[in-house]
Amino acid sequence: MAGVAQLVRALDCGSGGRGFEPHRSPQYFKVANMKVNVKKLKDLERKITISVTVEEYQNKFNTKIKNIKSKAKVDGFRKGNVPNDVLEQRYGASIHAEVINELIQDSYPKAISENNIRPASSPQVTIDNEDPGKPLTYSAVIEVFPDIKPKFSRWSNYEDFSIEIEDSDVDLAIDDIKKRYGDWKDVERASKIDDQVIVDFLGKINGEEFEGNAATDFKLILGSKSMIPGFEDQLLDKKPSKFSIKCTFPEDYFKKDLANVDAEFEINLKKVQEITLAKVDKELFEKLQMDIDDKSKFKDEIVKRMENEVKIQEKELTKESMYETLLKMNKFSAPKSTVNEQADLMRKDALMRIGHTEENAGDDLFPIDTFIEKAEKRVRLDLLFAELVKHFDITIEQKDIDDFIERESSRYKDPEQYKKWIAGQPKQLEQFRMIILEEQLVEKLKNALKSKKKVIKFSELANK
Repeated sequence: MAGVAQLVRALDCGSGGRGFEPHRSPQYFKVANMKVNVKKLKDLERKITISVTVEEYQNKFNTKIKNIKSKAKVDGFRKGNVPNDVLEQRYGASIHAEVINELIQDSYPKAISENNIRPASSPQVTIDNEDPGKPLTYSAVIEVFPDIKPKFSRWSNYEDFSIEIEDSDVDLAIDDIKKRYGDWKDVERASKIDDQVIVDFLGKINGEEFEGNAATDFKLILGSKSMIPGFEDQLLDKKPSKFSIKCTFPEDYFKKDLANVDAEFEINLKKVQEITLAKVDKELFEKLQMDIDDKSKFKDEIVKRMENEVKIQEKELTKESMYETLLKMNKFSAPKSTVNEQADLMRKDALMRIGHTEENAGDDLFPIDTFIEKAEKRVRLDLLFAELVKHFDITIEQKDIDDFIERESSRYKDPEQYKKWIAGQPKQLEQFRMIILEEQLVEKLKNALKSKKKVIKFSELANK
């Protein structure tokens, strides 16, 4: 479950950070010379008002004056004998600022710990009073993580998926392999569905070029629907030639400034190609890394691979249904600051996939608002995951990790070499820990929730 590791680590950071340690009681501090008031604002916002006594301020201030006094050099006075009022006149403002800052830095984490507050955001601090003759008073507005007590309704069922493989699915899989490993050959006829065309194109909007509007020697399989609506259709039944086409960018296009916009493309169709299917022979077996030498075993190997894929997909679909069911049972809000952080990570990932970064992408390229809904769901699920781990008191022992590595190593030609390598990969080991944690949680949830069987066909997987 993407995002779980980051969140659990965040919750592990203790009351002085963003959250709490899931398997350990919070540490409380008895704070002298301080008053704390917590006010609930809307949703998960809290206003923490903290008041520190004049004595606490004076002790810090006087200590700093004393430290300066032993070092200060002021004309007309011997070193170490400068009167306090002279030091205060010269250094008082800077010392006052230091003391205020230190008092806030010291009192804020103690205040949230003493009141068992779990911050989800950095505090927005406002100083209400800093008169040295009165208690220092300041307020911090933060978002907190919600208090979640997992609920398990016996009236809701998750779907336990089972996937059926039919002979036609196997035939389609073999046909797909033959196509993917086949060779494209030039033809002299007009283009048709499933052909590959090689084109240069240049797009313009109202006569002006736009970002991502052009490509050279672009390979496009007609019928793949990988271009905007209407683009591929207008390349059908064409021989190599130059012509223009008009298209409209879809309403949900990832660049918002192009959504619903009409564009004209100059096309140079250079080649039309059709596929020559790959032969089922030793060369194909090697490309597919199949340890077989007989054509008659090819179909059996394909079936075995499909069955392995089905087992993985059954688990993933069942787990997804289980989590969806849990989210419906457990209603709670997610901190907006955490949701925004998650949405930002999702946007960065989307940009990276098309070779962009935040620095070279405008706000209209994958606007962050389009990720908010998914980000909120991810955060809610991660928060619930952490609470469920606590609820079932799940802990991962070293033996669990060793057993997992043993299973993983069996997939490699040299298991011992893999084990030695993985031992020096702390990030990968942490990822393994989270996988094991989730596996154990899913087993616990199977006993806590009701299920109903859901049978689907292998061909339906593409729509899941």
